Amino acid sequence: MRLGLSMRYHGYHLAGWRHPDVPAAGTLDYRYFLNTAALAERAKFDMVFLADGIGIRARDEPEGSLCRSPQNVELEPLTLLSAIATHTNHIGLVATASTTYNEPYHIARKYASLDHISGGRAGWNVVTSWSDEEARNFGRDKHLDYDTRYERAEEFVRVVTGLWESWEDDAFVREKASGLYYDPTKLHVLNHKGKHFAVRGPLSSARTPQGRPIIVQAGAAEQGQEIAGAHADVVYAMQFDLPAAQKYYDAVKSRAVSFGRSRDAVKVLPGFTPYVGRTEAEARAKYDEMRQLIHPKVGLAILYNSLGDLSAYPIDGPVPEPGSDIRIRSIGNSLFELARRDNLSIRALYEMMMAGNTGRVLVGTPEQIADDMQAWFEEGAADGFNICPSHLPGGLQDFAELVVPELQRRELFRTDYEGTTLRQNLGLPPNVNRHQSSAATAQVAD
Repeated sequence: MRLGLSMRYHGYHLAGWRHPDVPAAGTLDYRYFLNTAALAERAKFDMVFLADGIGIRARDEPEGSLCRSPQNVELEPLTLLSAIATHTNHIGLVATASTTYNEPYHIARKYASLDHISGGRAGWNVVTSWSDEEARNFGRDKHLDYDTRYERAEEFVRVVTGLWESWEDDAFVREKASGLYYDPTKLHVLNHKGKHFAVRGPLSSARTPQGRPIIVQAGAAEQGQEIAGAHADVVYAMQFDLPAAQKYYDAVKSRAVSFGRSRDAVKVLPGFTPYVGRTEAEARAKYDEMRQLIHPKVGLAILYNSLGDLSAYPIDGPVPEPGSDIRIRSIGNSLFELARRDNLSIRALYEMMMAGNTGRVLVGTPEQIADDMQAWFEEGAADGFNICPSHLPGGLQDFAELVVPELQRRELFRTDYEGTTLRQNLGLPPNVNRHQSSAATAQVAD
C-alpha cells in the first residue's frame, strides 16, 4: 500500500497546538516541517502533503473562537517544500495550489521547478478554492460559482499539462562544439486559446525528472471526478465506512478507464487520523488527552456552519435540531441524527468532530489499526492511505514506530524505496510526452 502524510498546521486535531510536546509557533518554523518530513522519510512514506488556502478562511463564529484557533498564519507551501527538498532524498513533496486564483503558466513553472530541485518528487494538488474570504484577497466580493470554478479548473489543468510537454525529453543537446543548445524540432509551442485562458508557451522549463509532476485531486463532486479521471495520478478520499469507500474507489477507477487510462493509473488514498497505543487503554488515553485540550468556543466553531450558533445552549445538553438558516443543511441534519442516535451532547459531538478535523478517526493498537487498513486495501476501497496525525510530530511518531512495522511484518508496506522519483515509488506508469509518442508512432508507420 501507499502512504501519504498530511502535515498542515500542528496536526489535524484543532487543539493540537496546545499539546505539551508541540511547539506552538511551529507553523512558521521550516525546521518543524523539515523534521516531520524527515521522520516520514525514515518510515518510508511515499509523500508529504501540504493543504493550503489563500486567505484566513476560519470565521469568528461564535465570537471569541477565531482568536483561539491556530488556523491563521502559515508558510507558503511551495516555498516550504523547496527548502525541504534540499534536505530529503526520497519522499514526495505535494502541495495545494488553486486553479481559481492562479494562472496556468505560474503553476506549470513553479511545480516543474520543484520537480527539478527535488530530483523528481513534486506533486500538485488541484483545488478550485471555495471561500469568499479568498475571493476578497483577489479583487472579488464573491467567490466564483460552482460550475464556473470547475469549468475553469478543467481547462486550467489541460493548459498546465500542455505546458509541461513544451519540450521533448532529449530536446536539450547543449553541444558546445557546434553551438547548438536545443533541437528546434523537439520544441512544441502550446498556443492554447480557450474560454478562460489564452496561453502561448512554451514553458521556460525542460521536461522534469518524472516527465511531469504528479497530479493529485481531492473531492467527491462529479466535476472533480472528471478531472481526476482524465488527469490525476493520486486521489485523496474522505469516506467514513468501507461500503462508501468501495463505491467511491470503483467510481474513480472507472472514470479513469473512460478516459482511456488503466485502473491502476490513479491511486486512491482515503484519509484518517490515528490514535495508536501499545494497548487499547493507551490509545484511548491519547485520544482523551487531546479531547481535554479543546476550548469550548473552538468546539462550537466547528459546529457553526452545520448547526448554527449553539453558544446559548447548555454545552452538556442535547444537540438542538438545525434551524432553517444553517449554511450546510445536509451535514447539519446528519450530525443531528447522529447525536440523537448516540445520545451525544453538544460537547461530545464537537469532541468527536475535532478529533480528526471532521475526518475519519481510528483509535486502537497497532494490530487493530493495521487490520482496518488491510481490510480497506484488500477489499477494493484503497490503494493506500493519507495519514492525518492528531498532532505533530508525536502523532506521526506513534504511527511510524508502531503501525508501520506491523504493516511491514504483514508485507503490506515497503521496507525501502523502490525508485528515485515519486512516480516510481507510487508504482505509476511512466509519463510519456504526447509529442514524443506521436513522433514514435509516425516513425513506426514509415
